[in-house]
Amino acid sequence: MSKIFFTSDQHFGHANIIKLTNRPFANAEEMDRELIRRWNERVAPEDEVYHLGDFALSTTEALTDVLNQLNGTIYLIKGNHDKTALALPKRFKWIKDYHEVTIKDPDAFNGSRLIILFHYAMRIWRNDFRESWHLYGHTHGTLPDKEHKLAIDVGVDCHDFYPISYEEVKAIMKRKQWKAPFGPR
Repeated sequence: MSKIFFTSDQHFGHANIIKLTNRPFANAEEMDRELIRRWNERVAPEDEVYHLGDFALSTTEALTDVLNQLNGTIYLIKGNHDKTALALPKRFKWIKDYHEVTIKDPDAFNGSRLIILFHYAMRIWRNDFRESWHLYGHTHGTLPDKEHKLAIDVGVDCHDFYPISYEEVKAIMKRKQWKAPFGPR
């Protein structure tokens, strides 16, 4: 059975991101190799990956090489550094600015979990008062987490450079201090 993963902000091919975010890599080539290794360590070929933007800053040839090595079906939510990825639309299942995905989950309200996917963090989102989740990237872990909001940064800088599974996101959300604003559901 396939699994669902979320991630963002790999910045494949972007040497300057190492310095900007204090990543532990000597150069972009080493970073790319390690990001690919960690991606494939978790993601199987039959899995689905929702990538929340800033996939790469490289040539289309270099990005094609990276994409040929990555497992899973990749859905791309556009970030502010996705010009190269946008030049390769057939390499992704789809490319969108924003997406809402519903995942069957017996622990969720009415048996399904609504997840709002956007590159940028939002303060409120559709059905946030009904336990919907918001996943974002862009901040490279610099935006303080809000314990009372069901939102997290899924960027690689926050998760040891790995994509994170639905189950991992669920575990993080369970630790949050969220309360229904209009009383019990």
